Amino acid sequence: MGKPYARTSHTPSIAPEAVDRWVHEVCALTEPDRVHWCTGSDAEAAELTGQLLAKGEFEPLNEESYPGSYLYRSNPNDVARVEHLTFVCTQSEADAGPNNHWMAPDDGHRKIDALFQGAMRGRTLYVVPYCMGPIDSPYSRCGIEITDSAYVVLNMRIMTRMGTPALERIARDGTFVRGLHSIGDLNPDRRFIMHFPEELAIKSFGSGYGGNALLGKKCHALRIASWQARDEGWLAEHMLLVAIENPAGETHYVAAAFPSACGKTNLAMLIPPGSMPGWKVRTIGDDIAWLHPGADGRLYAINPEAGYFGVAPGTNAKSNRNAYESVSRDTIFTNVGMTADRTPWWEGLEGKPVSDWQGRPYDPSNGPAAHPNSRFTVSARRNPAWAPESELATGVPISAIIFGGRRRTLAPLVYEARNWRHGVLIGSGVASETTAAATGAVGVLRRDPMAMKPFCGYNFGDYWQHWLSIGERLSQPPRIFHVNWFRQDEGGKFLWPGFGENLRVLRWMLDRVTGRAAARETPIGYMPAREDLALDGLELSEATTQALLGVDTPAWRSEFAHLAGEFEQYGHRLPEALRAELHDAVRRLG
Repeated sequence: MGKPYARTSHTPSIAPEAVDRWVHEVCALTEPDRVHWCTGSDAEAAELTGQLLAKGEFEPLNEESYPGSYLYRSNPNDVARVEHLTFVCTQSEADAGPNNHWMAPDDGHRKIDALFQGAMRGRTLYVVPYCMGPIDSPYSRCGIEITDSAYVVLNMRIMTRMGTPALERIARDGTFVRGLHSIGDLNPDRRFIMHFPEELAIKSFGSGYGGNALLGKKCHALRIASWQARDEGWLAEHMLLVAIENPAGETHYVAAAFPSACGKTNLAMLIPPGSMPGWKVRTIGDDIAWLHPGADGRLYAINPEAGYFGVAPGTNAKSNRNAYESVSRDTIFTNVGMTADRTPWWEGLEGKPVSDWQGRPYDPSNGPAAHPNSRFTVSARRNPAWAPESELATGVPISAIIFGGRRRTLAPLVYEARNWRHGVLIGSGVASETTAAATGAVGVLRRDPMAMKPFCGYNFGDYWQHWLSIGERLSQPPRIFHVNWFRQDEGGKFLWPGFGENLRVLRWMLDRVTGRAAARETPIGYMPAREDLALDGLELSEATTQALLGVDTPAWRSEFAHLAGEFEQYGHRLPEALRAELHDAVRRLG
C-alpha cells in the first residue's frame, strides 16, 4: 500500500521508535511527496511563511502598523467548528454519553482512513511535536500532529510549545497523543473530526479551520485531555485563568468557565476601571485550564496553551484594549476584512474596509466585512497583561471558580455556591445563547454545562461524578460562583455596565474567599447586598439593583424543572449526589 517513506528531512535522532513507526504508517496511507519534521525554529517559520506568501494563501499586512502579520482566508464553507461532524469513538456508546456524537472505533477508523488514502499526494507531510503546558511541568502533556497544512504548523507554533523541546519530552515521557489531520479537498460531505480517547488519538479530515485543524486546541486540550484527566485524577476545563492583585499586594488566582460570547476573553484581559485604583489584573490563560489537586489540599492550575486563538469582531481599544494591543504585530488573522492600506479590519473598528473576508470588494449587501467567527492567532506573551506565572511548572493555586452564561433574564449578577457539591450543580446548569463560533442557528438558548458541552470527551454523568470526587480530595477547595453580565430590561438594555466594572463583582468574590465580605442567604445561594458591591459612581437605580440581585422564585422553579429533565437523559450515570443537590435546591425555593 502506498509508496516508501518520502524523507526530505531526516528523522531526528531523538524521535522515539513509536513516533517514527507511526509516521511511516501515515506516510504509507496518505502518500505525501515530502516529509518535514518541525523544529519550531524562527528560520523554519520564515520558510513556511514564504511558501504561503508565494502561493497566495497568506497576504502580507502593513509592515509599519502590523509588522510580521498576515491575513489568511479559509474556504467559505469552512469557517467554524462542526459539532455535528465531530465524533467521540469509544468501545461503549454509553461511555461517550448523550452529550457526544458517537461512532464505534473500528467504524470511525475505517470511514476516515478511506478519506486519508492518498490524500497527501503532491503535498508535504509535516510532523509537529508539541507540548501542552510549560515544557518542564509535571502537569503538561504532549502530542504530535501530522498535517499537510503549513498554516496549521504556523498556528501550532504560536498556540503550543512546538518543536524539538516537545519531541525531547515525548522521548522522556514515552507517551503522546496522536493527531492526524489533512485539509483534504474541503468538501463538507467529506469532513469529519474523530476522537479515540481510549487510544489517545485524533483524526481530522476535510477542514482547515482552527478548532477542527489545530488539534492541540479543543481536540487534545479538552476532548482527549478530559478523558486523561478523569483517568489520572485532574480536570481539563474550558476555563480562563487570571491573577487579581488588590491594592494591598494580595494576589488571588481565579478560573472561569463561560460559553462562547459571554465575556470570557474580556474577563481574562480585564483592565481595572478608574474607580478601582491600585488593582491589577494579569492574564494566565484565556480559554483552557488544567486543574490538579495539590498536596496542600488546594486546586492548582496551568494554562496548556501558549497563545490566543481569539474572535476578532468586537475587539477594539475600548472593549478589550489588551487583546487589541496584543495583535498589533506577529499575528495571523483569519477571515477578517482589509483596508486600503492593508490593515486588518473587522466590525467594531474605526475606518473602512475595501475587501471582505472572502477577498471580494467590500459590499454591505454581502454581509459583514469580517466573518462573525473570524480569528486572530498571537503569542500570549504579546499581551501587555501577560502573567509570568503562566510558566510556573507548579501551576497557580485557585481561590475561586466562576461559571457564567448569557441570560437576558433569570440569572442574577452574581451568586455563590453553598459548597463544592452545590457548585457542581450550578456548573451543570450553565446555559447561554448560541453564537457564530459554532455552525447552526444563532441566538438560541442552549444548555452548556461547565461550558464543556462541545468539548467533554466522555459521558457528562461520569464527568459530574469526577468533579464531585475531585472536591472530596480538596481540604481547601476554591469557592464557586455564578455570574451573568447580560441581564436586560424589557427594552433590551443591559442592566450592568460590564467590562472593567466587572472587577467590582470579582472584588466581592475575593473578599468572600478571605472572609472580609458579607452575603445574604437566598434559595439559590449566597448573594451580595447592594452595599457589599461598592457600586458608588455607577448610578444604578434601586429598581435596577433589585433586578440584578433578585431571585424570581417561579422562574427558578421552572429552571430547575427543566434541568431535572435534562438530567434524565443520563440515567443511572447521573450521580445520586447531584440528583439530591437538585432536590435540595428545589426544596429551598419552597
